[in-house]
Amino acid sequence: MPTINTNDDKKLREIFDNAKTIAIIGLSPDESKASNMVAKYLKSKGYKIVPVYPKEDTILGEKVYRSLEEIDEKVDMVDMFRKPSFANELVEVAKRRGDIKYFWLQLGIVNDEAFKKAVEYGMVAVQNKCTKLEHKRLFDG
Repeated sequence: MPTINTNDDKKLREIFDNAKTIAIIGLSPDESKASNMVAKYLKSKGYKIVPVYPKEDTILGEKVYRSLEEIDEKVDMVDMFRKPSFANELVEVAKRRGDIKYFWLQLGIVNDEAFKKAVEYGMVAVQNKCTKLEHKRLFDG
């Protein structure tokens, strides 16, 4: 069963090597917000960013979707910037979609129940880590 010790650098590298399209859940248009800075960084590293946010038409030049369900293209990974409790709903949507391999809860976000479900559903799950910081640490030394 795919699981992760969130300190397993080999597994983290594998996630970054294999995820091409990342839905950023809670991607703010505000450039001073962490979600925007992380998404901008990931986009600069060649990842396709799909913003999920309740307002706006475009963020970082990408079409904004209101929910993960609405995204009409393949998504490899969700990267969540919302309250921890939202992860319970998100993991169910990710399972129904069937295309999401990686379920990532950002730094400061911990939901053990959703994490466990993601793993049970066959996703590789990470929580309480920042995709930008981890990518920089692993690839930009």
